[in-house]
Amino acid sequence: MNSLFLSLPIFALLALPGCGDDGFSDDGAASGLGDGETSGQTGGEGNEGDGDGDGDSGSDSGDGDPGGDGDGDNGDGDGDADTGDGDGDGDGDESESESESETGDPLCNDVDDVILYLSPDDSNSMSSPVQVRERVLTDGSGSLSGVPVRVWEFMNYYGFDYPAAEDGELALFANMQPLEGEPSTWQLQLAVTSEVMTPAERPPMNLVLALDTSGSMNGEPMNLLKETCRAIAANLAFGDTVSIVEWDTENVWTLAGYPVTGPNDAVLSEKIEELAAGGGTDLNGGLVSGYELAQQTYDINMLNRIVLISDGGANAGVTDIDLIAENAAFGGSDGIYMVGVGVAKDSNYNDKLMNDVTDAGKGASVFVPNDAEAWSVFGDNFENTMAIAGRNVQVELTMPPGFEIVKFSGEEFSSDPKEVEPQHLAPNDAMVFHQQIETCAPELVDDEAEITVVATWEDPWTFESKQIMQSWTFGDLAGMDQGLLLKGAAVLAYAESLKAYQKAQNDAQKTAALSAAFAAISPAQAARPNDDDLLEIAMILAQLNP
Repeated sequence: MNSLFLSLPIFALLALPGCGDDGFSDDGAASGLGDGETSGQTGGEGNEGDGDGDGDSGSDSGDGDPGGDGDGDNGDGDGDADTGDGDGDGDGDESESESESETGDPLCNDVDDVILYLSPDDSNSMSSPVQVRERVLTDGSGSLSGVPVRVWEFMNYYGFDYPAAEDGELALFANMQPLEGEPSTWQLQLAVTSEVMTPAERPPMNLVLALDTSGSMNGEPMNLLKETCRAIAANLAFGDTVSIVEWDTENVWTLAGYPVTGPNDAVLSEKIEELAAGGGTDLNGGLVSGYELAQQTYDINMLNRIVLISDGGANAGVTDIDLIAENAAFGGSDGIYMVGVGVAKDSNYNDKLMNDVTDAGKGASVFVPNDAEAWSVFGDNFENTMAIAGRNVQVELTMPPGFEIVKFSGEEFSSDPKEVEPQHLAPNDAMVFHQQIETCAPELVDDEAEITVVATWEDPWTFESKQIMQSWTFGDLAGMDQGLLLKGAAVLAYAESLKAYQKAQNDAQKTAALSAAFAAISPAQAARPNDDDLLEIAMILAQLNP
């Protein structure tokens, strides 16, 4: 693989297909959804899309309204999950479960268990909540115009202290309670946790820093780029290697496979301080050069990471986002994972491009608006940001007959596993899914009814396939402490309220948009009164409330 990659000229690399496709098929299975990022969702209006206003059409993201308002609405938006017949012609033939009764209501399948496959984004993608906080608490703005709101990133960013898994394993947890006033609806939260990894336990790292030194990085973005690099340098250890490619409209390798002596290596620190901005922005060229360098220095016995630090601009060279994403995906199949770091004021930051690139690169998208965030992400949480505990994690949820998901915090879910992109899970971390589920057959539900969760993944070193399964009865789940479930409900309501707030036209509509978040955060804070995340959310809501 490595020798083939290195033998190809750059124009051939650009033509290679990427492996970072979004997991949706073109058979019409995602048509008619209310949620711009969710496959197979049913019921209600669904969640909106990511608010990026890119106007992409097609079944992969659900935006569906070219040149539209960026709300992610697709099809008729009625949430009825018209899935088509799966034959690829998109003719929308009804399946047995979608056929209607004589009254026009869908028939209730009260016989077959419901099996769904769930996916968040990468467990460390967490750019959008930081952008919201920066806009509201730092800038003091009451406008969220142009700020992305991706619900799953809020679930990633705010912490859920479920117990860690044993070394080399993953662990499963669940919480559930009935939704007040809704006898057929429950709140269900699932978590997949990873092992604890300390700095001393971290495997050696082979790191490539792909650094944007174009003219748009002059000033604060360059200062933040350097501070991020300083935080990374402070957390390297003897046995790690680091490479640097600086890019504007040209690419310069200033370090290649350099073995550091330990934290704050003098040679690396000097290279960081010498960084300066100037020239145009050929992000694609920088990525191609960065991956070429990463392949040349690749070591199967090390953690291989490429860290792209940029304001997300692309104004020279190849600027097609799909082509950039394909280049970012080369390493994803070969164990080189990407972290994309945005450094700019959120009003100047090309969030969509950076999110697309890191998504294709099988890694995390983070936003660094200040020095403190740089040291939080790449200092205190270095292992969490940079390491891998489980590759290609896929979560399967089995519910009793008649159930469906009507609200979902993740990026996508489907009854077809091929439509759901597996994601990597970092150490010291958890994938958390919060959903509302409801049943058309409440008479079948009692304390003995069960849900079952299966997580499959690959060992990051041996690529061995592994699996864990656990079942809980409704009675078991009802008797658990619900503090973390209430926190998840508050985080989900917060993100959804922000999206509604972005559409509000006056103060009355803004107040109404935030009402669900205020209603959800009150019981969560009562259950977890010292939770710093909930305190931050409450402060942002109070600042936004007219």
